Amino acid sequence: MPGNSASAVLLSTLDSPLSTPLMPAFDSFRTVRWFRTFNLVLQAVLFLTLFAGLNYLALHHPSRFDLTRHHRYSLSPETLAYLRNLNQPVHAVITLTDDSDHPEVTAALPDVRGLLREYAYATEGNHDPKIGRDGRVTVTNLDVDRQLRDASQLGIEQRNAIVFICGDKHHVVELGEIYRVENGAAKDFIGEQAFTAAILDVSSPEQKKIYFLSGHGEARADDADPTRGLSALADELRLRNFAVDTVDFTATGKVPADAALVIAAGPQRVDAFTQEQLRQYLGARAGRLLLLLAPGSRLDIPTGLTDLLLDWGVLVDDDVIFDSDRNEITENGDLRVRFLGIHQITQPLIQMKNVGLLVSRARSVRPSPLAPGGLIVTTLAATSPTAWGERSFNFSRMPEYNAGVDVKGLPQVEPKNRLGLIVASERAQPRDNLPNSVPSGRLVVFGSTDFVTNTGFLAVAGNQNIILNAVNWAIGREPLNVPARPVERFKLSLSAQELVRLRYSLLFLVPGAAALLGLIVYWTRRS
Repeated sequence: MPGNSASAVLLSTLDSPLSTPLMPAFDSFRTVRWFRTFNLVLQAVLFLTLFAGLNYLALHHPSRFDLTRHHRYSLSPETLAYLRNLNQPVHAVITLTDDSDHPEVTAALPDVRGLLREYAYATEGNHDPKIGRDGRVTVTNLDVDRQLRDASQLGIEQRNAIVFICGDKHHVVELGEIYRVENGAAKDFIGEQAFTAAILDVSSPEQKKIYFLSGHGEARADDADPTRGLSALADELRLRNFAVDTVDFTATGKVPADAALVIAAGPQRVDAFTQEQLRQYLGARAGRLLLLLAPGSRLDIPTGLTDLLLDWGVLVDDDVIFDSDRNEITENGDLRVRFLGIHQITQPLIQMKNVGLLVSRARSVRPSPLAPGGLIVTTLAATSPTAWGERSFNFSRMPEYNAGVDVKGLPQVEPKNRLGLIVASERAQPRDNLPNSVPSGRLVVFGSTDFVTNTGFLAVAGNQNIILNAVNWAIGREPLNVPARPVERFKLSLSAQELVRLRYSLLFLVPGAAALLGLIVYWTRRS
């Protein structure tokens, strides 16, 4: 029958070896869809895991890098050392506002906020409730005109200032204190110096006192004379939370009991009583003394401190240093000092590199070969090998080196072939593994007073750095070296036509470029 033959043909076709069985399409599509869903879920889980892991590391193991040109967001090592030892909470209140009518206020606000943020970050670990320690620095912004109640509670009335509060102590830093101005424009940002000094001021229970010796022709701390006065140095010391005063042993009869340091700048003909008081202060009381001995115009004026200096292994020559190498002196005849010995006082200068000292007139100072035992005597700064100490100095003729008369550096004495200019001496302390530490006296001798007088030499970076480092080392405080940060201001000035072009570029050019890129990608994928 026709129907049966058609069925037979169909069955034979299905049974043919060339025929393939029909696979259920819905099973293949379901498998692909499940794989695709699993892949998306896995990607989401991996992304969330990566995101959570990065946040965990950022929260528990943070690390910050300051890649700015002048490290404007990095605190100096000296400031960090002070902050690590901060045991009382300090609250910094910024009364600068964004909507101020004064452009200098709005320009300073980012610098102030950015720097104080670093103080807060550096002291986050100073909080330990188990021992009751809280040495954190906290920062808030306050609008004195709008937040009257908060300002009254904090006892703040100053506008456009930064107020540091610790307990009932307040220290106000005015806007003019955080910038160094030159020719009417802010040149350097010195906010870290002012802020660190303010934190030390309000957090310290007492100030260490520095006495300037008087009564023997010394330069005075209250004298503003440009050539002999020390008022600039006194201001720098007060900025670092030191109390400054003067003392005359002939009136007091002894070194004051609260003296953390005695400075004698340019003493002449010191009497035997004063020398003995200084010897007892350094020896029996483990005192600290800075001597600055200028040669003056005459070399036959004795200092009266020879015995004290020999006790501490220091020799001071009656000479005036000259140098025959024109590269070692300035056009004005001032002496450049580039060699620095390895010591805690000079370490910051060595790290800064290319920072030397500058003096107009100096005498040579060197370690004594017959120094008593138990002393550590170090030459901190020395001249070049071509310098010599003129013993027979005379204004009427050009100086020249006379062998056997003048002083010259020796090849067998460190630093070789150089004349010392600054020497530090201290009693050797017991080793660190001993249970008790005995305080020791410290002495620093400078062969010039140019480091401290109000002349331009104190403003030289190296001079100021080494004298303040010597003060901090003598007292026992870590060297303070807070560099100024150059002010960088970027201003975009556009004409009206350029502003219109910029507006239309942002409105049409940027979106048009994005749309064109999308069309190119779409056409590429389609083809």
